[in-house]
Amino acid sequence: MRTLPLLSFVWILISSSVFAAAGHEPAYPNLAGGEVQYASFPKPLETYAPSSGGVMETIMTRAAADPFNVAATIVFLLAILHTFAAGPINRLAHHYEHQHEEQLRVRGVRDELHPDGVAEVSFKATLLHFLGEVEAVFGIWVLVLAGVAVYFHSWNDFVLYAAEDRVYTEPLFVVVIMAIAASRPVLRFAEAMMAKAAALGGGTPTAWWMSVLVIAPVLGSFITEPAAMTIGALLLGKKFYHLRPSPKLAYGTLGLLFVNISVGGTLTNFAAPPVLMVAGKWGWDTLFMVEHFGWKALIGIVISSVLYFAFFRKDLFKLSDRADGVEDGVLHAAPWAERDHPIPAWVTLVHLAFLGWTVYTAHFPVLFIGGFLFFLAFTMATGHHQNPITLRSPMLVGFFLAGLVVHGGCQGWWIEPVIKALDDQALMLGATILTAFNDNAAITYLAAQVEGISTAAKHAVVAGAVTGGGLTVIANAPNPAGQSILSKYFRGGVSPLGLLLGALVPTVIMYLCFVFLPNGSAKEHPVDAPPAIEQVVPNP
Repeated sequence: MRTLPLLSFVWILISSSVFAAAGHEPAYPNLAGGEVQYASFPKPLETYAPSSGGVMETIMTRAAADPFNVAATIVFLLAILHTFAAGPINRLAHHYEHQHEEQLRVRGVRDELHPDGVAEVSFKATLLHFLGEVEAVFGIWVLVLAGVAVYFHSWNDFVLYAAEDRVYTEPLFVVVIMAIAASRPVLRFAEAMMAKAAALGGGTPTAWWMSVLVIAPVLGSFITEPAAMTIGALLLGKKFYHLRPSPKLAYGTLGLLFVNISVGGTLTNFAAPPVLMVAGKWGWDTLFMVEHFGWKALIGIVISSVLYFAFFRKDLFKLSDRADGVEDGVLHAAPWAERDHPIPAWVTLVHLAFLGWTVYTAHFPVLFIGGFLFFLAFTMATGHHQNPITLRSPMLVGFFLAGLVVHGGCQGWWIEPVIKALDDQALMLGATILTAFNDNAAITYLAAQVEGISTAAKHAVVAGAVTGGGLTVIANAPNPAGQSILSKYFRGGVSPLGLLLGALVPTVIMYLCFVFLPNGSAKEHPVDAPPAIEQVVPNP
């Protein structure tokens, strides 16, 4: 397995990266909390002169203090617009691909190979396929950001920013957790759990639809949201999407899945990235999360799922009729269909142990990547119980999130004054909207840096961040994983507008639940945030 030595090399690089800063003088050596910043950009928020004006005056002042701010934000907005253009780009790529095949047919060389044994391909079509890959968008625009950084600052500053000031723990974690969660023993275990709930509805596609959309998000509070998204998306593909639902039902289901996963991780203080960003600093333990967020999220998940079931019941029943009520497990979309023999309990337990180790060491790449190497070795030793571990989707999702980390770090100059200027209700609405344009973990991380924020304001910004986590593919870290797994069921790829419309109703329902349902009695206990938590999303 070629993956094993490659990841071993990555592991060595990460474990030695703590020495990478040696020899570099920080541009900002004495930031609050003893932190340092090596690059000269972005200008740390605490170094801006205080502004007595409103939000717009503050933003204008900061833009004038460093014009790079405006340029970096324009690049970020262009990257977001690129995600909306991914579908048309892919359709154009298919057009050139068919055109190329037709030209080969006319020339009579359809099956002709070059001397090296590689079939002739269309460079134009392949390039457009790459540009139309949503998971590659932010990585592509990092190249543009690099050019902007060199123009306003220097190449050395960009290297320091990308290699020293940014922390890629979350992208690496998502790659590993996705790969483990998608393994055959873990998926079969999760399927067996949800099968008991689906059996109450006769095991029909409709019953599976409801089971996955309600249970998988709740599992996210314990196995982390990325793992829950991976399992939920794969099971929906196997039990639901392979039956070719109507576009309206397909997008409604995708939007509901994304919203439910985003709020489903709020039953604990470690599973949802936006909660993880603030839990240590604000003293939010699991009891606090259950009483202030978790039970509301459960109610919202059930209401949204039941409402969507009532609205789409005719379409769902048609899918059940199309399936003839037969659930024989032989589905081409299933990643374990080739080997459907029973898996020994001890193999499943080992896989769950690796999953637990990854969650437990989520802040320490050296440990969870090291564990992943042992996991890969175990899958090789038990290959007759496994399907091949494919890293294409996890690596693409990790690439997407790493690009978002790079871009997101340059957006604090305008997000922070917006957060500080809003009252509690406006802050929740603002956080919900901002989340659609930036990772929700970055939103809550910035809020955690604002001193003197009230308890009500803390609740508002986190509630808004998790509520808006299903509106776009960039709103919540697990969303790219779900899109990567399910995009093959959408003609031309997932449409950002279709996702937005599909997620809108459950987003409103969750918003109302967090606003009108009362809070619990658990009190927060402010503590200093552990260094490990600070490392998940670096200082913008």
